Amino acid sequence: MEWNPLFEAADEKPLDRLVSDGGYCGIFRTIACVGDSLSSGEFEAFDETGKKQYIDMFDYSWGQFLGRMCGSKVYNFSKGGMTADRYCESFAEQQGFWSPDLAAQAYFIALGVNDLHNRPDLLSGKTPIGSAKDADLSDWRNNSKTFAGYYAAIIQRYREIQPKAKFFLVACPNEVWKQDQEMHERVNGELRDLLCDFAKIFPNTYVIDLFRYAPVYGAEFKKMFFNGGHMNPMGYAFTARVMASYVDWIIRKNPADFSEVGFIGTPYHYR
Repeated sequence: MEWNPLFEAADEKPLDRLVSDGGYCGIFRTIACVGDSLSSGEFEAFDETGKKQYIDMFDYSWGQFLGRMCGSKVYNFSKGGMTADRYCESFAEQQGFWSPDLAAQAYFIALGVNDLHNRPDLLSGKTPIGSAKDADLSDWRNNSKTFAGYYAAIIQRYREIQPKAKFFLVACPNEVWKQDQEMHERVNGELRDLLCDFAKIFPNTYVIDLFRYAPVYGAEFKKMFFNGGHMNPMGYAFTARVMASYVDWIIRKNPADFSEVGFIGTPYHYR
């Protein structure tokens, strides 16, 4: 067989090849998913009184689908409604998510929906989301109190716990909104650009650019993959394939970056 085309197809886009077995994402034996409802497998439902409920069902999260696909251990460092500031100021500490005992080889960070799309001031542009300059690279405690500053602190704190870990920053996909479509798209674009800037200043950091490469979350997509405003089981399973496929593409395009993944969390190295 010819193995080279899998690595050398210059015009291949990240999601041209959807994997069903995890692909090279399976080289990570431990994965942590930092995020909100999407990372928590949250479902919308109605109780017997007709009141809507929001239920985090972690076993249906894309992270757990990914774990079963790859055979990897996956931690859900997430909760419905989570924001970067809440994660840093209280949630992660309360849940013990900064513990070295939960160190992972790879971290997916999928935050921004609750931080940005539920903030009228950010949507209107009156308050900036911040920039990579809001991160003090020598001490995360000095980061600015902006979305960017808190987001960077999450990367920095986990890099302290697992210095050689790989980080995958997830940009929000395009979605069809009932109103303010242009503003939502602008904010998603700003978020993606911020994550790309983080990937330039932090080692071992990559962007999963769903803003550019994922399907648009329009009416037909939501009919298939959503119940209300959150995904259904098929949606979370589909998202797991998207995440695995994108990481598989990143690894195939940058093989030298991942040749020592097996040594993450150990005292060993090859080069």
